[in-house]
Amino acid sequence: MERRKGTAAGSSVVLTGYHSYSPSSRLQPQGFPPEGPDPRSPLRKSLPRCQRISRMLSNESLRPPVYSRSNSQASVDSTSMEDFWCEVENIKESTEYRQDEQTVLEIKPPDEGELEAEWLQDVGLSTLISGSEEDDGEALLSTLTRTQAAAVQKRYNTYTQTMRKKNKHTVRDVRDIFGINDTSPTFEAIPVSPVTTNGFQLPVQKPAGNCLEYESDKNSQLVKEELSFDVSFSESITVIPKHRERHKNQRLKKDESSLTNFTIRKSRLGLTAVGDLSLNDMKKIRYLSLIELTAFYDALGIELKRNRTERIKGRESGLFGVPLAVLLENDQKKVPGIKVPLILQKLLLKLEETGLETEGILRVPGSASRVKSLRQEIEAKFDEDTFDWDQVRNNDAAGLLKMFIRELPSPLFTMEYLPAFISLVEKISQVKLQLQALHLLILLLPDSSRDAAKALLQFLKKVVANERKNKMTLWNVSMIVAPNLFICKGKRANQEEMLAAATTAHVVRLLIKYQDILWTVPAFLISQVRKMNEATINNTKRQLMFDKGVRRLLRRKTMERERPERTESDIPEGVIRVHAPLHSKVSMAIQLNNQTKAKDILARFHCENSHGSSEKMKIQTQSLHEVGGNIGQHCLDPDAYMLDVYRANPQAEWVIKPKIS
Repeated sequence: MERRKGTAAGSSVVLTGYHSYSPSSRLQPQGFPPEGPDPRSPLRKSLPRCQRISRMLSNESLRPPVYSRSNSQASVDSTSMEDFWCEVENIKESTEYRQDEQTVLEIKPPDEGELEAEWLQDVGLSTLISGSEEDDGEALLSTLTRTQAAAVQKRYNTYTQTMRKKNKHTVRDVRDIFGINDTSPTFEAIPVSPVTTNGFQLPVQKPAGNCLEYESDKNSQLVKEELSFDVSFSESITVIPKHRERHKNQRLKKDESSLTNFTIRKSRLGLTAVGDLSLNDMKKIRYLSLIELTAFYDALGIELKRNRTERIKGRESGLFGVPLAVLLENDQKKVPGIKVPLILQKLLLKLEETGLETEGILRVPGSASRVKSLRQEIEAKFDEDTFDWDQVRNNDAAGLLKMFIRELPSPLFTMEYLPAFISLVEKISQVKLQLQALHLLILLLPDSSRDAAKALLQFLKKVVANERKNKMTLWNVSMIVAPNLFICKGKRANQEEMLAAATTAHVVRLLIKYQDILWTVPAFLISQVRKMNEATINNTKRQLMFDKGVRRLLRRKTMERERPERTESDIPEGVIRVHAPLHSKVSMAIQLNNQTKAKDILARFHCENSHGSSEKMKIQTQSLHEVGGNIGQHCLDPDAYMLDVYRANPQAEWVIKPKIS
């Protein structure tokens, strides 16, 4: 014991959080001899450095450390993790010369009750803490499903108990907020239709509508399974015995054939991408996603852990080590509406144009001194657009890309939810449930992080697609990218973080393979946003009725608009008026039937306004939007059945606009 303490205290720590290991400094369980060859043996000297590190560290990823008490430990064959440890060594060597410039991300230990208070604030329920009567809070509570309501109630109970112990201030009883008459907490939850239980091996039904089937490995026989977005993930797993999800020594398979090939059945309302909703509605999606993720983990018997980190200001100028939000703010002055920083776009474009077929791209490191020199030159010349990208070798460009991602002040997938990313692999064995948890985590990301992550993952997918030429499999790419994304710099970076090697590599593999699924918003969340907006509108109307002055004003406005209202009321059921301000024919009344799709309306409208072949290009760059009513703004899926959308939001306006990029 004394020996282990002394060794830990004497091991060198790099400010980026990566640890330098040697056989003498590795933790060894008591009673076990040191593993691997003797340090003095000639065999050790003959091995390349990264292979020695692989043997030392990847063996430890096969078992938890002495101090770890987790229920499961994801692992793979030690030889399959060699690329991971080589990348860790390359990162360490490339950052040693910049140790003094590194910004340290410090994780703050949570105070009792503070995590619950922060959680309630993050889900838009700060009213439960402050005691104020806020419409948004009440509207949000009215939309929750049974499991979501239980998750909120559990966090609020914990918060009130800890606050009473501290005697900080009077805390409202949970029964006063949720209307509970006895000691058994109950909620009036949204009724949920019975569906096939998510995540379990039940007979797979054939999809009853349009399906999106995502790319699979043609050389392997992958299992196909259908995903449903119509019902809350957490509601679909509450009947499952929790012990079925707890497996010790979970072993990951690096073969892509172990990953299920999922299909998505499009509902009649179509699919919605994250960029198809207004910013205000996406804010509500984040509230609901965090509640749903918490309920999902609760249903599986897993604690949803979050890090509390100090906010890092980061550099305000330059390119590397600058927060994404700052980069975007500067770039949007040049290119309005841009969502991905220009430097990241340029690095990805350079690699896509010349590096996709380069053997070992991402794996083979560029020259450290050359990458350092290129970085300095880019910092000086990029804004003036005088940097010569032709001089950059492919492996050096890959090194610059990884450096850019690694040096972001806040990790791309946020330090806050890093424990949740780890636990979705270590505590959940089934890929479908892992994917559902990952889906909700992606929806929680800030816009800047999610858009940058999307651009990066699209590039990585292209790298894997060129596997025959560049020799980079999905597992290879995942192992090399994982240390750059998930091994974070900070004072608390430790061996346990390094032991998550196989876990983080598997997370990246899921991100790459299922990325098309991750950028969609589940239909059940959109349905909850609609209900939330309707509840807010109804609350506002009730408040206005108490104001006599407002009531008189509304009466006068109603009389002034009486004639136009009668004209509108003459429109038959199922007829909508589509507006297109950018066209010569600015509006058109269209009768809907059960088979009318959004793309049919676009085609008909463009046909009426056609003046030449250029109209074919316009129809590809424009889309039909649902505006107002119980949604802020919603860019409709071309395959959405309009009569169903109309019935879901009869008060909406229908506008043809340029497609949201």
